[in-house]
Amino acid sequence: MDTVSLTGKELAAAINADTKQRAAALTETGAAPRLALVVANDDPASAWYVNSLRKAAERLGIACDTVDLGADAGVEAIRAELTARGADAATDAIMLQTPLPAGITLDDVSSAIVATKDVDGVSPLSLGLLAAGLDGFVPATSEAVVELLKHHGIPLSGRHVAVVGRSNIVGKPLAQLLLAEDATVTVCHSRTADLAAITSSAEIVVAAAGRIGLVTGKHVAEGATVIDVGTNEAADGGIVGDVDAESVRGKASGLSPVPGGVGPVTTALLMRHVVDAAQRARA
Repeated sequence: MDTVSLTGKELAAAINADTKQRAAALTETGAAPRLALVVANDDPASAWYVNSLRKAAERLGIACDTVDLGADAGVEAIRAELTARGADAATDAIMLQTPLPAGITLDDVSSAIVATKDVDGVSPLSLGLLAAGLDGFVPATSEAVVELLKHHGIPLSGRHVAVVGRSNIVGKPLAQLLLAEDATVTVCHSRTADLAAITSSAEIVVAAAGRIGLVTGKHVAEGATVIDVGTNEAADGGIVGDVDAESVRGKASGLSPVPGGVGPVTTALLMRHVVDAAQRARA
């Protein structure tokens, strides 16, 4: 079987073109949409990602402030900055970059992000709105998975999707989004017994556990669709996913590449969310 590469570049380009046009229209009214990127780490991978977001914003006409609190920032300092940005009328959107300093979890600080500016959908209120099926920003990576599947014409209604990973920033919100598309969802995790038995019964498998090569050919049914959300650093310094691509190719009908699959769509959706937030603030 030929395995189709489910790339995200074309979809990301279409989203970006619309976002750029909308950002320009807002700028003409007096102020460009503005994103605050709050960072509290010295992680090289995080720095690379923040830089890529800043460049993406610049290309699309979005102002971007990077607030570096340092890797030793405490909970109160992080919450204070998020609260201040929430109260700042000039800031339309807020994103808190992870990882956070040792001993601090996203749960400790994310509630300080006001929901109307929470463009990556990480606050408890944003996640609650998603679970209740109400309007709010959703985690961009989870949304990117659904948008990528739709872009490639893969139906979701009535289909069994196995999501490997249960984080609050990908796995759990993705399950909610898939349920909203009338899919039947099984969420798997580190305590799941006989992972391969469950994933190989699914028509779509989403790998989002953050473990290199976790999903192999034995985890995938013949003709299934596989979406790889993983972005792990390989021994050679490159980026690899959670899927052992070589063992899956020829068995899956479609596989998203890493890099070039979910990643570019995630960034494009984050930028779209910034413009959405700006438009709502000016309405």
